[in-house]
Amino acid sequence: MSAQDFLVELGTEELPPKALNTLAEAFLAGIEKGLQSAGLSFASKQVYAAPRRLAVLLTQLQSQQPDRSINLDGPPRQAAFDAEGNPTQAALGFAKKCGVELSEIDQSGPKLRYTQSIQGKPTSSLLPTIVEDSLNDLPIPKRMRWAARKEEFVRPTQWLVMLLGDQVIDCTILAQKAGRDSRGHRFHHPQSVRITSPANYLNDLRAAYVLADANERRELISKRTAELATQQEGTAIMPADLLDEVTALVEWPVPLVCSFEERFLDVPQEALITTMQDNQKYFCLLDVDGKLLPRFITVANIESKDPQQIIAGNEKVVRPRLTDAEFFFKQDKKQKLEQFNLRLQNVVFQEKLGSVYDKAERVSKLAAFIAPRIGGDAQRAARAGLLSKCDLATEMVGEFPEMQGVAGYYYALNDGEPEDVALALNEQYMPRGAGAELPSTLTGAAVAIADKLDTLVGIFGIGMLPTGSKDPYALRRAALGVLRILIDKQLDLDLIETVAFAVKAFGARVKAAGLADQVLEFIFDRLRARYEDEGVDVATYLSVRALKPGSALDFDQRVQAVQKFRQLPEAAALAAVNKRVSNLLSKAEGNIPSTVEAKYFDNANEFSLYSAIQQADQAVQPMAAARQYNESLARLAALREPVDAFFEAVMVNAEDAKVRANRYALLARLRGLFLGVADISLLG
Repeated sequence: MSAQDFLVELGTEELPPKALNTLAEAFLAGIEKGLQSAGLSFASKQVYAAPRRLAVLLTQLQSQQPDRSINLDGPPRQAAFDAEGNPTQAALGFAKKCGVELSEIDQSGPKLRYTQSIQGKPTSSLLPTIVEDSLNDLPIPKRMRWAARKEEFVRPTQWLVMLLGDQVIDCTILAQKAGRDSRGHRFHHPQSVRITSPANYLNDLRAAYVLADANERRELISKRTAELATQQEGTAIMPADLLDEVTALVEWPVPLVCSFEERFLDVPQEALITTMQDNQKYFCLLDVDGKLLPRFITVANIESKDPQQIIAGNEKVVRPRLTDAEFFFKQDKKQKLEQFNLRLQNVVFQEKLGSVYDKAERVSKLAAFIAPRIGGDAQRAARAGLLSKCDLATEMVGEFPEMQGVAGYYYALNDGEPEDVALALNEQYMPRGAGAELPSTLTGAAVAIADKLDTLVGIFGIGMLPTGSKDPYALRRAALGVLRILIDKQLDLDLIETVAFAVKAFGARVKAAGLADQVLEFIFDRLRARYEDEGVDVATYLSVRALKPGSALDFDQRVQAVQKFRQLPEAAALAAVNKRVSNLLSKAEGNIPSTVEAKYFDNANEFSLYSAIQQADQAVQPMAAARQYNESLARLAALREPVDAFFEAVMVNAEDAKVRANRYALLARLRGLFLGVADISLLG
């Protein structure tokens, strides 16, 4: 069967840059889906996207749809014919439905069956519907109409190219009649461009100053921007999202170096970078020390004979934005950072939980409680907590919301606050996402933990628990943030007493009964997903969770030890023994003695196990105290042999009640040794 290359290109007014990649991929996916339904195969696929076009190129697309047959099942034979063998209405109705005589129906099986042969259609006749369906299914939140046309699309359409080999597909889609004429660059080559063949699509457009391949444009922008930055003795900041957006804004990218006045460098560089990236789509430059250079790179969509005019235009445009940032910075510095708390007394954090200032006061007290317990300074943590929300009321953050925390850092330094206090104002929001940066100071860690726990306790305390995908106060992220700080920074904090302190700070604003347990349950539940991502078996997590350690760091140390223990050859047998012992003890009648008395032993294996338990107890006590859980479990693994011998030779449920109770006490001692680390009975 013959095959030909296929090209479709829809030309439009400038498409939304942030959605360009999504639209292009969806366009290709829709065409693939349609071809698959039609039974048409092709060799390779490629999607192209530029500001004014979406295109798909398929190589070696089948020119003819293959013939196919479908089987239509009718009524069962017993329902199709009566006792005399005459056809019933069911049989006649099925034949009529199939459009044939009953004699043409297959009557040999348990049901009547008609096999219908369907002749394949030329691919050229199927493509218009496939392309149109794909365009109609694009993820476009809001479609628009233009002129007097009834057709709707994300932007007004201007032309349509549809070629199967050298043949133009005869159709009209979205008010555009298909042809082989595309259009070049809006200024360099505004006239039409004849596409000589699907395979030559990129070259035909390149000659007209259009790079239709988004990957090619992205690579060119990235490489040229990096080269220009090096020439300026700097490094360009090129976030992936910004690079994608700039790529979607230009057809013929030409990066150019621009500059701004050095006086603006007195403004926090984060504010300057934010406004240049978000508003102007510029790439900022940093020196070797990570400081902002008074230069930036813009990507023009034209190869100008006088690029200095483009440079001057961009420098003129950016100046008012940098001036605004400078003005806000100077205005905010006219008063001490702490004074902004007065404004926050009238800003509601949550209706039932008071103002943002109320939250800052709670965070201050809680941070002061936490700091000395993790090796920090209570007074500095309290100070940082009190200042933690001040910058929310500043002009800078009002204009640049991304500056919250960062602005506070600069204003605190300007007021002469200690470095760690200033840093804590930004570090309170860390980590800002999965795998993101953690606080670098103990003061910052204390405030970050306090801020997150305050939110968790408060929101839980008024009954606004997250449900399903709804988590408006980002409580899951807050809990994960607390855990990451404590575990990754090796901070040993008792969350049980810390959460209890946080609950008391709210007073009558929350329902305190059972609240601390509820919050702790929620926090430690988040560890399960963390360990699953790390490849830790859920049984390992549950074995530690059963003991309810109050410290996240302690919890993690136990989990890591159990995970390592499970690799030992003795682990499976000891887990099974612990499970057996747990079941026995749970069914024991009466109180189990707290001590083991050797006088009730009547078997040498009892003496051996008792001796082994005593030796192990002496060995692991100092290990447990030092949280050397790996060493502790490794030592306890040596109990396997005396334990196995005990169960082979000794009947635990002896007839003599005192002997039976003594054996239960011995097994309780055995189980207690392992419970010093985890409930390994749950590993079985």
